[in-house]
Amino acid sequence: MSRHPLFKPLIFLGGLVFGFGLGFSHMARPEVVLDFLVFEDLGLLFVMGGGSIVAGLAFWLVPKLRPGGAPLTGRSYERRLRSFDRSVLVGGAIFGVGWGLAGICPGAAYASLGVGNWPILYALAGMFLGAYAQGVWRSHRAEQASPVPSDD
Repeated sequence: MSRHPLFKPLIFLGGLVFGFGLGFSHMARPEVVLDFLVFEDLGLLFVMGGGSIVAGLAFWLVPKLRPGGAPLTGRSYERRLRSFDRSVLVGGAIFGVGWGLAGICPGAAYASLGVGNWPILYALAGMFLGAYAQGVWRSHRAEQASPVPSDD
């Protein structure tokens, strides 16, 4: 499927706006996130709640306004459900532990670089290392699960 020529520039622009929003709301500062996790500052709750309301309205309204599909990809607007299995549970637990230890999630970590938080490079290196290890583990499991063709 071919994508609209503006697809990548608009994704980049959306990432910049998202990063600016994280920086402006101070959510790219790990100490703010850690204060939220210990219930000292509930500002993150309002930021996440506001984002959830906007996203919920968009997911409800956009398919009604554009029944033909997404403008840049042509894909239909529909829910993509994934079964709740061990991988989802383990991945969520690892994400939560990493979020609690680093005080920041992957998206905000990149925005944190933009506000001058250079020590976050350690957390980003850990994220990349974890993603690489997960990819190696999945490819190893896929090789074991695939049947070996016979010689005859």
